Amino acid sequence: MVVRNELSDDEIDRVFHALAASTRRDILRRAIESEHSVSALARDYEMSFAAVQKHVAVLEAAGLIVKRAEGRERLVRADPTMIARARALLARYEELWRSRIDRLDVLLAEPAGGTAGTDPHDPDRTDTQGA
Repeated sequence: MVVRNELSDDEIDRVFHALAASTRRDILRRAIESEHSVSALARDYEMSFAAVQKHVAVLEAAGLIVKRAEGRERLVRADPTMIARARALLARYEELWRSRIDRLDVLLAEPAGGTAGTDPHDPDRTDTQGA
C-alpha cells in the first residue's frame, strides 16, 4: 500500500478545521486511545447526541477518524495514517521556521556593516590598493 505524504489544500483545510474545536480534539484523543461507540462518546459531553454526531462527522470528513458499524452501533477509531500525514505537514512547517531562525542567527552574528574594509572610500580600509 502506497501512503501519500502530501496533503491537498482541501485536506489541510479539513484537518485544521476539525482540530479547531476542543470537543473534536477530545474526541480524537479518546479515539486514539481506544475505539468508542458514538453513543458512548456522547455520554461524556454536555450536548445533544446529534451535536456529537456532527463533531464525529467533521473528524471523519477530515480523515482523522473512521467509523464502522457493529450491529446497531457506530464505532469510532482514529486513523493513524491521516494523523501521521498531518504531523508530517507540521514538521515541514517547523523545518521552514527553524531554517529561517538559523539564517537570522547567521545575520545577527555578522559584524555591524558586514563589509568593513572593502569600500575604497572607507577610511578604515585595511588594504593599500589605490592609495
